[in-house]
Amino acid sequence: MILETIQSRQDLLSLNPMQLEILSQEIRQFLIDHVSRTGGHLASNLGIVEIMLAIHRIFDTGKDRLVFDVGHQCYVHKLLTGRMEQFDTLRQFGGLAGFPKPAESRHDAFVAGHASNSVSVALGMARARTLSGGKYQVIALLGDGALTGGLAYEGLNNAGASREPMIVILNDNGMSITPNVGGVSRYLAKVRLRPGYIGFKLWYRDVTSRSAAGRHLYRFTHAVKSWLKRFLVGTTMFENLGFTYLGPVDGHSVDKIESVLKTAVALREPVLIHLITKKGKGYLPAEKTPENYHGIGRFDPESGKPDGVASPSFSDVFGEKLAALAKADPKICAVTAAMSHGTGLHSFAAACPERFFDVGIAEGHAVCMAAGLAKQGMTPVAAIYSTFLQRAFDMMMQDVAISQLHVILAVDRAGLVGEDGETHHGMFDVGYLRQIPGMKIFCPASFLELQEDLQTAIYSCAGPVAIRYPRGREGAYRTSAATSVIRAGNDCTLVCYGTLVNAVLRAAEDLHAYGISAEIIKLRSIAPLKMELIAQSAQKTGYVFVFEETSDRGCLADEIFSSIAQQGSAAVCRKRNLGGGFVQHGSTAQLLAQAGLDASSITAFVREVVQHET
Repeated sequence: MILETIQSRQDLLSLNPMQLEILSQEIRQFLIDHVSRTGGHLASNLGIVEIMLAIHRIFDTGKDRLVFDVGHQCYVHKLLTGRMEQFDTLRQFGGLAGFPKPAESRHDAFVAGHASNSVSVALGMARARTLSGGKYQVIALLGDGALTGGLAYEGLNNAGASREPMIVILNDNGMSITPNVGGVSRYLAKVRLRPGYIGFKLWYRDVTSRSAAGRHLYRFTHAVKSWLKRFLVGTTMFENLGFTYLGPVDGHSVDKIESVLKTAVALREPVLIHLITKKGKGYLPAEKTPENYHGIGRFDPESGKPDGVASPSFSDVFGEKLAALAKADPKICAVTAAMSHGTGLHSFAAACPERFFDVGIAEGHAVCMAAGLAKQGMTPVAAIYSTFLQRAFDMMMQDVAISQLHVILAVDRAGLVGEDGETHHGMFDVGYLRQIPGMKIFCPASFLELQEDLQTAIYSCAGPVAIRYPRGREGAYRTSAATSVIRAGNDCTLVCYGTLVNAVLRAAEDLHAYGISAEIIKLRSIAPLKMELIAQSAQKTGYVFVFEETSDRGCLADEIFSSIAQQGSAAVCRKRNLGGGFVQHGSTAQLLAQAGLDASSITAFVREVVQHET
């Protein structure tokens, strides 16, 4: 097996074309076998095998800087940089991360969990190299999906104008980018990639740069050449932004990719390489439905079918309820940012296609467009993952809140999301949403509450509304209750919201066995915060604990404790949440236990405080 012999870049360089083709097949089989056991991002990695082999044969990623755009496509890179033996730990607690992580390897240049930023980061690295006199190469690798995000164009615009030597590799696995078609265009694409042409171009540029007259001649001939090209076939968008465009090239030919990479390095200017690939290549189920294998749990590699029977998720229930409401209400619109299936909106898209808008990886635009819909009398519901909604904070503040427009934000993946880790945990929305004036925030703890909150948000609220709910399934708590005391007690008050109520309820039962009577207040809404019940309970029990699956920065507990103190209460106040830093990857159960938010940890924490104080 060739893959087992790859320990360094030198091992890759020793392989002939036939061996590289065999290695490509072995890597794909390795990925299928391992991801079927750990879950992860499969289709994108299957499609990028030859690109990664070529990159690692041309560049030394321990020195050269390879910046991924959405690093879920980094699995092959990790395989080729000494982490093959650790692959059984991929996305597992304490194991390999599913995204690039510089702390994990010097070959990982930058953390990459959100889209469209790679060109900006790479330009910064290229400028740092120039300023410090460095000699390394800088490469940004992005997929066509990243080009639906505005930040990508900000980076491309500035990078092209900078003239900094850098390479942008566009992995095009489904979207037509270049408008150039026809025989002349195909001919020029071939000519641009010929070594003789590149050699002459570099020689001519070098010779003409030696004198003022030569430089003037170069500028003149370059202008004439550019004019003729524009006249005959037009230019690509990338050339208009200042890049030399090379391609399109077969992204599954290591030899062709290596050739174009060498050309790009020799040009010493901003170059964009356009590679055409097939997402899910080499695994028929992923080729047929790549969207199903973008991020997948454990599955049977033979059939491609997921392990176990999938039960409904909060996202599924949200999508079905919204679709049902929209069928009876022509004003309801749904907006998402490239996550129609992830947010459960595929059912809405099927029921009301003319009112479903997937804007691509452009959360800021999604919220801004929702504001326009609301201003003109529609009822927009924007379903966006918590971690990605961070990118639309300015729009929520400026375009929605100032005008108090009735925009409903369905904040999916609120709280811990598990194996995707620090870049994807929805642990900051409580803090940033509560800063927005007029924002109402619902935190349903069951499917029934989610359905009721959605209807309330649409028909009984004015101004901006957020409904935050987790990635997972429904817990043992499956009823519906307003902000209320869901369990009476006399010795301490436990405050919580969302699905964390399940752990708190179990803890209250355990505390009862230890002689501690715990009162539970479950908050249905966390903004605006109604303190009456909490204050009354605090006065009665003398102990208030607030448990939250959120960051300590901007947590609800601080406002609760401040209010209690201002009322002159002598109640002992304690909080527990996810802390002030980032949370790594692992199963949600493991991460909650690590944070002390599982039932047994909550029980021990309350016992320690109450029994110690008494």
